[in-house]
Amino acid sequence: MPTAPAASAAARVPAAERAYDLTKELIIGGRLPGGSLISEGEIAERTSLSRTPVREAFLRLQAEGLLQLFPKRGAVVVPVGPGEAEDVLELREALESSAVRRIARRAGPLTDLVNRLSGLIDVQREHAGRADVAGFAEADEAFHHAIVAASGNDLAERFYGTLRDRQRRMAVQLLQPQPGRLAPLIGEHTLLVERIADRDDAGFAGALRAHLDAHRGATGL
Repeated sequence: MPTAPAASAAARVPAAERAYDLTKELIIGGRLPGGSLISEGEIAERTSLSRTPVREAFLRLQAEGLLQLFPKRGAVVVPVGPGEAEDVLELREALESSAVRRIARRAGPLTDLVNRLSGLIDVQREHAGRADVAGFAEADEAFHHAIVAASGNDLAERFYGTLRDRQRRMAVQLLQPQPGRLAPLIGEHTLLVERIADRDDAGFAGALRAHLDAHRGATGL
């Protein structure tokens, strides 16, 4: 049961924003996979809101390419298309490889970065132990984002942030049918950290390409 301050804070969030956040999380987290039909009434009931703010949220999600609206029928969750998936993976590979090239040239120890990334791998390991695909996907995104952020290129970090939702959704879509893939991913992430610690940007680029190829070969991507 939420505390009074928490409940008060939630009440200050605009109704349309609450409906948007919930619906988007259901889509990104894989609880509403591509092709799912959802109605304004379902979200209104979940959030204890009227349909008007839910309609606003649905329009916003349609503009983002996550929903397709059908008047008087509801909305369908737009699947991740093969073209979109490849575009995201291509951009991720370019941004992360470029980030590590810059990191490798940096003077001074990389201990803090290596420790931060290793800590995120520990979080992934905890999620993997519980077969928590959604939690793992969120930690996976944080791991890769941390690499780009560590480069110090603010423009690259901001742009990478725009891929966050797509990246997490793709990871959930890939991993939900095969949760046994979580443990090998931890090994792949560990190798990426080792390459960073060695300032081996070429080795990192090769390991990252192999890591992302698992996504490229996933069914439906």
